[in-house]
Amino acid sequence: MKPANLANQSSSWFGAEGPACDIVISSRVRLARNLAGFEFLPCLTPQRKQEILDKLNTVILSLDLGDKVFFIDVDHAAALERQLLAERHLISRQHAVGKGPRGVVIAAGEAFTAMINEEDHLRMQVYAAGMNLEQCWQRISRIDDEIEKRVEYAFDSQLGYLTACPTNLGTGIRVSVMLHLPALKLTGQIEKFVTAAKDADLAVRGLFGEGTDAIGDFYQLSNQVTLGVREEQVVEELSKNIVPRIVEYEKAARQALLEEKVHSLDDKIQRALGVLRSACLISSQESLYLLSSVRLGVNLGRVPNVSLATVNELFLVTQPAHLQIRAGKMLDADQRDALRAQVIRQKLANN
Repeated sequence: MKPANLANQSSSWFGAEGPACDIVISSRVRLARNLAGFEFLPCLTPQRKQEILDKLNTVILSLDLGDKVFFIDVDHAAALERQLLAERHLISRQHAVGKGPRGVVIAAGEAFTAMINEEDHLRMQVYAAGMNLEQCWQRISRIDDEIEKRVEYAFDSQLGYLTACPTNLGTGIRVSVMLHLPALKLTGQIEKFVTAAKDADLAVRGLFGEGTDAIGDFYQLSNQVTLGVREEQVVEELSKNIVPRIVEYEKAARQALLEEKVHSLDDKIQRALGVLRSACLISSQESLYLLSSVRLGVNLGRVPNVSLATVNELFLVTQPAHLQIRAGKMLDADQRDALRAQVIRQKLANN
Protein backbone atom coordinates (compact mmCIF):
# COMPACT_ATOMS: atom_id res chain seq x y z
CA MET A 1 0.00 0.00 0.00
CA LYS A 2 1.14 3.53 -0.77
CA PRO A 3 0.92 6.19 1.98
CA ALA A 4 -1.36 8.28 -0.26
CA ASN A 5 -4.02 5.55 -0.10
CA LEU A 6 -4.43 6.25 3.61
CA ALA A 7 -5.70 9.77 2.96
CA ASN A 8 -9.11 8.43 1.95
CA GLN A 9 -9.75 6.26 5.00
CA SER A 10 -10.32 6.88 8.68
CA SER A 11 -8.11 5.55 11.45
CA SER A 12 -9.89 2.96 13.59
CA TRP A 13 -8.61 4.58 16.77
CA PHE A 14 -9.65 8.14 15.83
CA GLY A 15 -13.33 7.32 15.57
CA ALA A 16 -16.18 8.16 17.89
CA GLU A 17 -16.30 4.96 19.92
CA GLY A 18 -14.73 3.60 23.06
CA PRO A 19 -15.15 4.35 26.78
CA ALA A 20 -15.27 8.08 27.63
CA CYS A 21 -14.74 8.91 23.94
CA ASP A 22 -16.27 12.36 24.41
CA ILE A 23 -13.17 13.34 26.41
CA VAL A 24 -10.59 10.60 25.82
CA ILE A 25 -10.20 10.46 22.05
CA SER A 26 -7.62 7.68 22.03
CA SER A 27 -5.25 5.56 24.08
CA ARG A 28 -1.73 4.55 23.10
CA VAL A 29 1.04 2.37 24.48
CA ARG A 30 4.50 2.61 22.89
CA LEU A 31 7.59 0.49 23.52
CA ALA A 32 11.17 1.45 22.61
CA ARG A 33 13.57 -1.39 21.84
CA ASN A 34 17.09 -1.82 20.41
CA LEU A 35 18.82 -4.89 19.03
CA ALA A 36 21.78 -6.44 20.81
CA GLY A 37 25.03 -6.26 18.87
CA PHE A 38 24.21 -2.98 17.14
CA GLU A 39 25.20 0.55 18.08
CA PHE A 40 22.51 3.15 18.80
CA LEU A 41 21.23 5.04 15.76
CA PRO A 42 23.58 8.08 15.86
CA CYS A 43 26.60 5.74 15.67
CA LEU A 44 25.33 3.45 12.93
CA THR A 45 26.57 3.45 9.34
CA PRO A 46 23.95 3.36 6.57
CA GLN A 47 24.85 -0.28 5.96
CA ARG A 48 24.19 -1.22 9.58
CA LYS A 49 20.91 0.72 9.54
CA GLN A 50 19.88 -1.27 6.50
CA GLU A 51 20.69 -4.51 8.32
CA ILE A 52 18.40 -3.52 11.17
CA LEU A 53 15.66 -2.39 8.79
CA ASP A 54 15.73 -5.65 6.85
CA LYS A 55 15.87 -7.81 9.98
CA LEU A 56 13.03 -6.12 11.88
CA ASN A 57 10.85 -5.67 8.82
CA THR A 58 11.06 -9.39 8.05
CA VAL A 59 10.32 -10.36 11.64
CA ILE A 60 7.34 -8.05 12.13
CA LEU A 61 5.74 -8.90 8.79
CA SER A 62 5.96 -12.59 9.71
CA LEU A 63 3.85 -12.14 12.85
CA ASP A 64 0.14 -12.89 13.06
CA LEU A 65 -1.11 -9.47 14.16
CA GLY A 66 -4.77 -10.10 13.46
CA ASP A 67 -4.78 -7.45 10.73
CA LYS A 68 -3.25 -7.21 7.29
CA VAL A 69 0.08 -5.39 7.63
CA PHE A 70 2.22 -3.55 5.12
CA PHE A 71 5.64 -1.90 5.04
CA ILE A 72 6.43 1.65 3.89
CA ASP A 73 10.00 2.62 3.06
CA VAL A 74 10.06 6.03 4.76
CA ASP A 75 13.49 6.91 3.38
CA HIS A 76 12.23 6.69 -0.21
CA ALA A 77 8.72 8.04 0.39
CA ALA A 78 7.88 11.48 -1.00
CA ALA A 79 7.89 14.42 1.40
CA LEU A 80 4.09 14.74 1.30
CA GLU A 81 3.68 11.04 2.01
CA ARG A 82 5.97 11.29 5.04
CA GLN A 83 4.01 14.31 6.26
CA LEU A 84 0.76 12.39 5.83
CA LEU A 85 2.07 9.53 7.96
CA ALA A 86 3.06 12.00 10.68
CA GLU A 87 -0.34 13.72 10.53
CA ARG A 88 -2.00 10.34 11.10
CA HIS A 89 0.35 9.62 14.06
CA LEU A 90 1.73 6.55 12.26
CA ILE A 91 5.27 7.91 12.43
CA SER A 92 6.80 10.73 14.43
CA ARG A 93 7.84 14.02 12.91
CA GLN A 94 11.42 13.04 13.73
CA HIS A 95 11.02 9.87 11.70
CA ALA A 96 9.52 11.81 8.81
CA VAL A 97 12.51 14.16 8.46
CA GLY A 98 15.24 11.66 9.39
CA LYS A 99 18.01 10.41 7.15
CA GLY A 100 19.09 6.99 5.97
CA PRO A 101 17.41 3.57 5.83
CA ARG A 102 14.22 3.62 7.88
CA GLY A 103 10.67 2.45 7.55
CA VAL A 104 7.37 1.69 9.23
CA VAL A 105 5.13 -1.37 9.43
CA ILE A 106 1.44 -0.47 9.67
CA ALA A 107 -1.60 -2.64 10.39
CA ALA A 108 -4.56 -2.08 8.08
CA GLY A 109 -6.72 -0.38 10.71
CA GLU A 110 -3.74 1.73 11.85
CA ALA A 111 -4.11 0.47 15.43
CA PHE A 112 -0.53 -0.88 15.30
CA THR A 113 2.59 0.68 13.85
CA ALA A 114 6.27 -0.12 14.21
CA MET A 115 8.83 2.55 13.35
CA ILE A 116 12.23 1.11 12.43
CA ASN A 117 15.32 3.29 12.84
CA GLU A 118 13.64 6.30 14.38
CA GLU A 119 15.40 7.31 17.64
CA ASP A 120 15.70 3.67 18.64
CA HIS A 121 16.00 0.64 16.37
CA LEU A 122 12.35 -0.18 17.02
CA ARG A 123 9.49 1.90 18.35
CA MET A 124 6.17 0.12 18.17
CA GLN A 125 2.85 1.49 19.29
CA VAL A 126 -0.70 0.27 19.69
CA TYR A 127 -3.71 2.59 19.56
CA ALA A 128 -7.34 2.20 20.59
CA ALA A 129 -10.32 4.53 20.54
CA GLY A 130 -11.44 5.99 23.85
CA MET A 131 -10.13 4.99 27.26
CA ASN A 132 -8.56 1.60 26.46
CA LEU A 133 -5.05 1.60 27.88
CA GLU A 134 -5.32 -1.92 29.28
CA GLN A 135 -6.35 -3.27 25.88
CA CYS A 136 -3.43 -1.46 24.25
CA TRP A 137 -0.99 -2.85 26.79
CA GLN A 138 -2.19 -6.44 26.45
CA ARG A 139 -1.83 -6.32 22.66
CA ILE A 140 1.57 -4.66 22.49
CA SER A 141 2.93 -6.93 25.23
CA ARG A 142 2.00 -9.99 23.16
CA ILE A 143 3.59 -8.50 20.04
CA ASP A 144 6.74 -7.58 21.97
CA ASP A 145 7.02 -11.13 23.32
CA GLU A 146 6.69 -12.59 19.81
CA ILE A 147 9.40 -10.30 18.44
CA GLU A 148 11.72 -11.10 21.33
CA LYS A 149 11.46 -14.81 20.47
CA ARG A 150 13.01 -13.99 17.10
CA VAL A 151 15.59 -11.30 17.90
CA GLU A 152 17.79 -10.42 20.86
CA TYR A 153 17.04 -7.08 22.47
CA ALA A 154 19.70 -4.91 24.10
CA PHE A 155 18.99 -5.59 27.78
CA ASP A 156 20.79 -5.14 31.09
CA SER A 157 19.85 -7.11 34.18
CA GLN A 158 19.94 -3.96 36.34
CA LEU A 159 18.94 -1.21 33.91
CA GLY A 160 16.39 -3.10 31.84
CA TYR A 161 15.91 -2.37 28.14
CA LEU A 162 18.67 -0.12 26.81
CA THR A 163 17.52 2.91 24.83
CA ALA A 164 19.17 5.74 22.93
CA CYS A 165 17.69 8.34 25.29
CA PRO A 166 18.09 7.78 29.06
CA THR A 167 14.50 8.96 29.66
CA ASN A 168 13.24 5.71 28.09
CA LEU A 169 15.65 3.40 29.91
CA GLY A 170 14.21 0.46 31.85
CA THR A 171 10.80 -0.52 30.57
CA GLY A 172 10.99 1.67 27.46
CA ILE A 173 7.26 2.24 27.83
CA ARG A 174 5.22 5.35 27.08
CA VAL A 175 1.57 5.18 28.07
CA SER A 176 -0.53 8.06 26.82
CA VAL A 177 -4.02 9.33 26.16
CA MET A 178 -5.22 12.07 23.83
CA LEU A 179 -7.65 14.28 25.72
CA HIS A 180 -10.12 16.94 24.58
CA LEU A 181 -10.45 19.42 27.46
CA PRO A 182 -12.29 22.51 26.16
CA ALA A 183 -14.37 23.06 29.31
CA LEU A 184 -11.33 23.14 31.60
CA LYS A 185 -9.89 25.77 29.24
CA LEU A 186 -13.10 27.84 29.15
CA THR A 187 -13.45 27.77 32.95
CA GLY A 188 -9.83 28.80 33.51
CA GLN A 189 -8.75 25.54 35.11
CA ILE A 190 -6.42 24.18 32.44
CA GLU A 191 -3.25 25.55 34.03
CA LYS A 192 -4.10 23.68 37.23
CA PHE A 193 -4.35 20.49 35.18
CA VAL A 194 -0.98 21.11 33.51
CA THR A 195 0.72 21.93 36.81
CA ALA A 196 -0.76 18.93 38.61
CA ALA A 197 0.27 16.63 35.77
CA LYS A 198 3.86 17.85 35.84
CA ASP A 199 3.97 17.51 39.63
CA ALA A 200 2.95 13.87 39.15
CA ASP A 201 5.85 13.29 36.71
CA LEU A 202 3.54 13.25 33.71
CA ALA A 203 4.26 14.92 30.39
CA VAL A 204 1.67 17.20 28.79
CA ARG A 205 2.07 17.79 25.06
CA GLY A 206 0.07 18.94 22.08
CA LEU A 207 -1.77 17.08 19.35
CA PHE A 208 1.45 15.94 17.64
CA GLY A 209 3.48 15.09 20.72
CA GLU A 210 6.79 16.46 21.90
CA GLY A 211 7.44 20.11 21.08
CA THR A 212 3.87 20.89 19.93
CA ASP A 213 1.24 23.15 21.47
CA ALA A 214 -2.21 22.12 22.65
CA ILE A 215 -4.08 23.66 19.71
CA GLY A 216 -7.81 23.03 19.71
CA ASP A 217 -7.79 22.07 23.40
CA PHE A 218 -6.20 18.69 22.65
CA TYR A 219 -3.64 17.40 25.14
CA GLN A 220 -1.49 14.28 25.13
CA LEU A 221 -0.84 13.05 28.66
CA SER A 222 1.86 10.41 29.23
CA ASN A 223 4.17 8.94 31.83
CA GLN A 224 7.76 10.15 32.10
CA VAL A 225 9.20 7.58 34.52
CA THR A 226 10.30 4.34 32.82
CA LEU A 227 13.08 3.12 35.14
CA GLY A 228 12.37 1.24 38.34
CA VAL A 229 8.69 0.63 37.56
CA ARG A 230 6.70 -2.22 36.08
CA GLU A 231 4.82 -1.72 32.82
CA GLU A 232 1.56 -2.90 34.42
CA GLN A 233 2.06 -0.37 37.21
CA VAL A 234 2.31 2.52 34.75
CA VAL A 235 -0.74 1.37 32.80
CA GLU A 236 -2.83 0.86 35.93
CA GLU A 237 -1.93 4.22 37.45
CA LEU A 238 -3.02 6.14 34.39
CA SER A 239 -6.06 4.03 33.51
CA LYS A 240 -7.45 3.56 37.03
CA ASN A 241 -6.45 6.72 38.86
CA ILE A 242 -5.14 9.65 36.86
CA VAL A 243 -7.21 9.73 33.66
CA PRO A 244 -10.59 8.98 35.35
CA ARG A 245 -10.02 11.97 37.65
CA ILE A 246 -9.27 14.24 34.69
CA VAL A 247 -12.39 12.97 32.93
CA GLU A 248 -14.47 13.83 36.00
CA TYR A 249 -12.94 17.32 36.21
CA GLU A 250 -13.76 17.97 32.54
CA LYS A 251 -17.31 16.66 33.01
CA ALA A 252 -17.79 18.91 36.03
CA ALA A 253 -16.51 21.90 34.08
CA ARG A 254 -18.90 21.10 31.21
CA GLN A 255 -21.81 20.87 33.62
CA ALA A 256 -20.83 24.20 35.18
CA LEU A 257 -20.87 25.83 31.74
CA LEU A 258 -24.35 24.43 31.08
CA GLU A 259 -25.67 25.68 34.40
CA GLU A 260 -23.93 29.05 34.65
CA LYS A 261 -22.93 30.19 31.14
CA VAL A 262 -25.20 28.36 28.74
CA HIS A 263 -25.90 31.39 26.52
CA SER A 264 -22.21 32.21 26.23
CA LEU A 265 -21.49 28.54 25.54
CA ASP A 266 -24.16 28.28 22.84
CA ASP A 267 -22.97 31.48 21.24
CA LYS A 268 -19.41 30.15 21.01
CA ILE A 269 -20.55 26.84 19.56
CA GLN A 270 -22.98 28.30 17.03
CA ARG A 271 -20.53 30.97 15.88
CA ALA A 272 -17.94 28.26 15.27
CA LEU A 273 -20.47 26.15 13.40
CA GLY A 274 -21.58 29.14 11.34
CA VAL A 275 -18.05 29.96 10.23
CA LEU A 276 -17.29 26.34 9.36
CA ARG A 277 -20.47 26.05 7.30
CA SER A 278 -19.96 29.25 5.33
CA ALA A 279 -16.26 30.27 5.21
CA CYS A 280 -14.37 30.19 1.92
CA LEU A 281 -10.93 30.20 3.56
CA ILE A 282 -10.00 28.46 6.82
CA SER A 283 -6.47 28.01 8.10
CA SER A 284 -5.30 24.81 9.75
CA GLN A 285 -5.06 26.44 13.18
CA GLU A 286 -8.43 28.17 12.91
CA SER A 287 -10.14 24.94 11.88
CA LEU A 288 -8.79 23.16 14.96
CA TYR A 289 -10.15 25.86 17.27
CA LEU A 290 -13.55 25.97 15.55
CA LEU A 291 -13.91 22.20 15.33
CA SER A 292 -13.00 21.96 19.01
CA SER A 293 -15.97 24.17 19.90
CA VAL A 294 -18.30 22.19 17.64
CA ARG A 295 -17.04 18.90 19.12
CA LEU A 296 -17.88 20.21 22.59
CA GLY A 297 -21.33 21.21 21.34
CA VAL A 298 -21.96 17.78 19.82
CA ASN A 299 -21.00 16.03 23.05
CA LEU A 300 -23.24 18.33 25.11
CA GLY A 301 -26.21 17.84 22.79
CA ARG A 302 -26.13 21.48 21.64
CA VAL A 303 -25.51 20.51 17.99
CA PRO A 304 -28.03 17.75 17.22
CA ASN A 305 -27.46 17.43 13.47
CA VAL A 306 -23.71 16.78 13.42
CA SER A 307 -22.16 13.45 14.44
CA LEU A 308 -19.09 13.08 16.59
CA ALA A 309 -17.60 10.78 13.95
CA THR A 310 -17.84 13.56 11.35
CA VAL A 311 -16.10 16.09 13.59
CA ASN A 312 -13.33 13.65 14.44
CA GLU A 313 -12.87 12.84 10.76
CA LEU A 314 -12.55 16.54 9.90
CA PHE A 315 -9.69 16.95 12.38
CA LEU A 316 -7.83 14.32 10.38
CA VAL A 317 -8.65 14.99 6.72
CA THR A 318 -8.20 18.78 6.83
CA GLN A 319 -4.51 18.65 7.70
CA PRO A 320 -2.08 20.05 5.08
CA ALA A 321 -0.67 16.82 3.61
CA HIS A 322 -4.10 15.19 3.50
CA LEU A 323 -5.50 18.11 1.52
CA GLN A 324 -2.61 18.18 -0.96
CA ILE A 325 -2.75 14.45 -1.57
CA ARG A 326 -6.50 14.79 -2.04
CA ALA A 327 -5.84 17.50 -4.64
CA GLY A 328 -3.11 15.45 -6.28
CA LYS A 329 -0.62 18.32 -6.22
CA MET A 330 1.27 20.76 -4.01
CA LEU A 331 -0.87 23.69 -2.83
CA ASP A 332 0.12 27.07 -1.46
CA ALA A 333 -1.38 28.32 1.83
CA ASP A 334 -4.38 30.06 0.25
CA GLN A 335 -5.19 27.03 -1.90
CA ARG A 336 -5.00 24.74 1.14
CA ASP A 337 -7.24 27.10 3.12
CA ALA A 338 -9.77 27.17 0.29
CA LEU A 339 -9.83 23.38 -0.10
CA ARG A 340 -10.03 22.91 3.67
CA ALA A 341 -13.07 25.18 3.84
CA GLN A 342 -14.68 23.33 0.94
CA VAL A 343 -14.13 19.90 2.55
CA ILE A 344 -15.58 21.13 5.84
CA ARG A 345 -18.63 22.70 4.18
CA GLN A 346 -19.34 19.52 2.23
CA LYS A 347 -18.94 17.21 5.26
CA LEU A 348 -21.19 19.36 7.46
CA ALA A 349 -23.80 19.75 4.72
CA ASN A 350 -24.00 15.97 4.31
CA ASN A 351 -24.41 15.36 8.04
